[in-house]
Amino acid sequence: MKMDKPKTDGPIIAGFSSGGFKVDDGVYHALLITPVRADGWAPPPLAELTEADLAPLLALDPAPEFLLLGTGANLVRPAPKLIRALEAQGFGVEAMDSRAAARAWAVLRGEGRWIAAALYPFG
Repeated sequence: MKMDKPKTDGPIIAGFSSGGFKVDDGVYHALLITPVRADGWAPPPLAELTEADLAPLLALDPAPEFLLLGTGANLVRPAPKLIRALEAQGFGVEAMDSRAAARAWAVLRGEGRWIAAALYPFG
């Protein structure tokens, strides 16, 4: 079976500014990003985050390999209930501070990985 070269185009997190994440021609305070699109996001407090808040990422077709969750300026563990609910649907979650998650996004997408990320503001 012939393997296609991984597709690595799509939105790129180019850096950070005082306003947030620089993606292509925009700056996002908080961000939902997939290999096909980037959208601003108004997330709830992390302790209140639910599957519904992540629905645009979970609806990606094909499903993402896993979800990067950037928890803001510092790593904060998401609620175990949320992690269990996502894992029950087949989604792994990697939580880290939002700057680390943005850097991980760039590396993993450069490798052609099919991932999604939800990034809380880091400021």
